[in-house]
Amino acid sequence: MTIKDLAAQTGYSVGTISRVLNNQPNVSAKAKAAILQAAEECGFQLNANAQQLKQQHGKSVLVIVKGTSNELFASMVESIQALVSQTAYPLIVDYMDEDHNEVQRAVQLCLEKKPLGILFLGGNSENFCQYFDKIQAPCVLVTNDASQLHFPNLSSVSSDDMLAAKTAVEHLIRLGHKKIAVIGGDKENSDTGRLRFQGCMAAFRQYGIEFDPEIDYEATRFSFADGYKAARRLLERKKDFTGLFAASDVMAIGAIRALNDAGKRVPEDISVVGFDGLDIGGYMTPRLSTIHQNVEEMARKSVQLLLDNIENKKGLRFITVPVTLKCRESVKMVE
Repeated sequence: MTIKDLAAQTGYSVGTISRVLNNQPNVSAKAKAAILQAAEECGFQLNANAQQLKQQHGKSVLVIVKGTSNELFASMVESIQALVSQTAYPLIVDYMDEDHNEVQRAVQLCLEKKPLGILFLGGNSENFCQYFDKIQAPCVLVTNDASQLHFPNLSSVSSDDMLAAKTAVEHLIRLGHKKIAVIGGDKENSDTGRLRFQGCMAAFRQYGIEFDPEIDYEATRFSFADGYKAARRLLERKKDFTGLFAASDVMAIGAIRALNDAGKRVPEDISVVGFDGLDIGGYMTPRLSTIHQNVEEMARKSVQLLLDNIENKKGLRFITVPVTLKCRESVKMVE
């Protein structure tokens, strides 16, 4: 039985299941009890490496997950756990809020656990510039490009966020949409939010589409609930947009629920494109059009790159994993 099997059985997300099994915070007592009971009834066993985390120091691989509601990272953690379980290294998974400082947390855990290497799932370049020089272990920044940070022990595996967001907005424009709203991350404090915003703006400029960031853009956190609230705020401004790009699938799914609650049909009234390619998007009604990131490939390359640096001192690499646009039912041509 896998974490995904437990998620299907209990109705909780993979991220919630993973947080409970790794004894992480931000899970209700009700959810924790239900998940642990289901795990016990099904004979689910935590990875033996994970059960030994507190006993072993200096032999582990650390994963810092920036965002407790990011379902992309939850899926990636599961892939990483499967890959690392095939090695001799115990795995430590540490979840934190997306607004907290991932590098400061890593510095603290390096003192406590002395990991051989670190995978950062998400990150802010400003945090790395300020604090990363305190970390000596080999590290890989996942989903963000580290090539411009110039640290001798920091590689990266990422997608081209700017180009991918531009592709998503171009898809809406080519379908005839000229009034487009965007739900994205904090473009001032999030590298991902900033780059995806820049990609949107590049598309608007290229095609001569009017876009006012003060009116047409809603910055929010990467979660279902915050996507819902952001869409409500856009609607409250009585924007007559026909297209919506959300910078993550969880935002897009939350937004679609808000649009439906407001009497808007997707895609008949408003077309929606997400970003990430989560499995759940393919089971939505309508199925979500999205920018698909290859989670398994990113996890595989990240783990291999980190192990190469731990074991063979292979040196820095900055890998870009291609994305694809999945055109599904949540978009339609403007007539």
